[in-house]
Amino acid sequence: MIKNNIKWFAFSLFCIAISLVACRKGDVITTPEQRAHFAMISSGNYFINAPGEIYKIPIGITTVASVDRTVNITVTSPTGAVQGTHYTVNKTSFIIPAGKVLDSIVVTGNFAQYTAGRKDTLLFKIESTDKGGVAPIEVNQIFTLLMRGPCFEGEINTSLQDLLGDYTRTRDTLAGVFDDLYSTTVKSATLTSPTTANIVIANIFNDGWNDLTFKLDWTDLNDRKVTQATQNAGGNAGVLFTGANGQPFGLASAAGGVVGTFSFCNQTIVIKGRLGIFGVGYAPNLYTVKLAR
Repeated sequence: MIKNNIKWFAFSLFCIAISLVACRKGDVITTPEQRAHFAMISSGNYFINAPGEIYKIPIGITTVASVDRTVNITVTSPTGAVQGTHYTVNKTSFIIPAGKVLDSIVVTGNFAQYTAGRKDTLLFKIESTDKGGVAPIEVNQIFTLLMRGPCFEGEINTSLQDLLGDYTRTRDTLAGVFDDLYSTTVKSATLTSPTTANIVIANIFNDGWNDLTFKLDWTDLNDRKVTQATQNAGGNAGVLFTGANGQPFGLASAAGGVVGTFSFCNQTIVIKGRLGIFGVGYAPNLYTVKLAR
């Protein structure tokens, strides 16, 4: 299943914002230089669960123009995947029409090649101007796609590190506070038993907070859980709590057995807990954080 809608929406807003920004230097207005890049995150996981299932990688340019522009890419595979055998790409030269900033790379994996556990890595690189087309943003010039066949949740035992990397994060509690979209990162994942692990997540609240640790438990594969220990999250508590400016937030496990869940195969992590003033107490502010590729 393709879950790129959130990425497309956020990327569209980003491109529109960039295209409208101008910098004033004295009496001179300068517009930003156009650059090609991938959207928001630099990696993804492509599970080929059925023949014909595709994966879309957003690609575009930071500014709007009145003429058509070209973005060229190359595709390589350090694991030996071959174009036309293991996968196909719709094109490697993209014409972004005048007035537009977006297109997408469409990858189609050959389902028959991945039914026995094969895994591959594809590297998509936006080429520099000496290859023709719009120059890339160097910090987001390469997109890494991990490609494999059907997934089973129990595979987390041997492939835990596949959870590492960037996610798009949303939040749906506390009267809509912080419901924006942005990138957050699972920095590490460490087994603590055959069916439990600790993961460390950075930038979970996009406000300079500390890296936070959460426990994954897949003892029951049909009831996978995410829990947390009490910990100092940092940040400015005054954002949500009147009279508490400058005091650090804290996280504590939710009361009444409220826990989060996760899916190794769908690359989603849903965290639920309580939020309060660290070292003072935890108000009954239940929060939910959703991370998705």
